[in-house]
Amino acid sequence: MGNRVNMRASINHVKAMTLIVVKAGGRALEQNIDNILKSIAVRAAKGLKMIFVHGGGDTVSRYETLMGIEPRFVISPQGIRSRYTDEKELEVYVMVMAGKINKEIVAKLNIFGVKAIGLTGVDAGFMKAERKKKIVILDENNRKKIIPGGYTGMIKEVNAVLLTTLVDKGYLPVIAPIAFGEEGELLNVDADQAAAKIAESIPAEKLLILTDVEGVLIEDKLVKRITLEEVDTLKTRIGFGMNRKVLMCASVVQTGVRESIISSGLIGDPLKALEDDLGTKITL
Repeated sequence: MGNRVNMRASINHVKAMTLIVVKAGGRALEQNIDNILKSIAVRAAKGLKMIFVHGGGDTVSRYETLMGIEPRFVISPQGIRSRYTDEKELEVYVMVMAGKINKEIVAKLNIFGVKAIGLTGVDAGFMKAERKKKIVILDENNRKKIIPGGYTGMIKEVNAVLLTTLVDKGYLPVIAPIAFGEEGELLNVDADQAAAKIAESIPAEKLLILTDVEGVLIEDKLVKRITLEEVDTLKTRIGFGMNRKVLMCASVVQTGVRESIISSGLIGDPLKALEDDLGTKITL
């Protein structure tokens, strides 16, 4: 009986918690990591509760090349570009994401006075994913082709109670995009998807995605606001990397997160996008 009461209290606490999910892409981190993390630290010191999700694909690719592995990318029929992760690539991906990048971020945040704790979805199995057995891609002639799925996954479940418990105790979780597969395998999951699923599961008040451009650009002009009704029309006019972000942000807003923002991680105070009219806002 006591366990049921505790679980009910935890669930109610998750619903009541005001929390922001911030995701920074690898390119933004490489070019501006100190300003991104200082921006987080300043707001954490003011009491803003956050979860931070990071990318790092370019760094993974560099280490793959150093180890004699040629990085491979595929494009889905929907125009989404993603890394193809076979067994050798997975080893490098996990080493770089969970080891090098994650721990460097945690170390810097701790220096800036934030009690950061580094996690992957494998820790306590908090982020579970289904391995893609086969995937459909476009070949060099733009024809559909079915290939083995490798070690990539689609996130199916996030244990929000674990994350919000850490936040409530004063910690800032730093999440590397590695999930726990149904057979206990480690899986490469998209960092935008990880941030979106975490934001949905809490649910967060806002999702902020920091990238290496100022927001969603169409014909080199910043789009300040996109409603859910406009997403389908605009997604074909947006580049391969950005259309995934827009789709993830739209799905988050549909689940009850008040606002998703795509903004630059290259400015002096990137988290100003939470307060000021910066970047692109995806709303109802």
